Amino acid sequence: MFAPFKSQANAYSKVHVETGVEGADPHQLVTMLLDGALSAIAQASGAIERGDVPAKCKAIARAVLIIDEGLRGALDMQQGGQVAATLQDLYACVLLRLTQANLKNDTAILRECTQLLAPMRDAWVSIKPQKIAA
Repeated sequence: MFAPFKSQANAYSKVHVETGVEGADPHQLVTMLLDGALSAIAQASGAIERGDVPAKCKAIARAVLIIDEGLRGALDMQQGGQVAATLQDLYACVLLRLTQANLKNDTAILRECTQLLAPMRDAWVSIKPQKIAA
């Protein structure tokens, strides 16, 4: 479903996840990206409510970068099969909606994006691999 670890780490570093990338496993990296995307969407919503257009644009651009280059870029379409294809479609939908939210200054569309990503993030966290004692 996801690309090999080294290419995942490169995808994550491209989107500038600030902390924890060095020691993170692939599961943690995906969690960090989902958290970053959700945080950027929340920041964009707040910026729209305040009428802060530059902050809105910056936050939406960050969310787009995280989703496109981080999450979508880390998918391994050959190994991931239908799951990877479904995630790719979901990410494409969220990217389209983020663009529409940016053009329309629409917090309802941003809430929709959050409603698409948050359950996926929660499910991802709930399946965290268990560490095996040495």
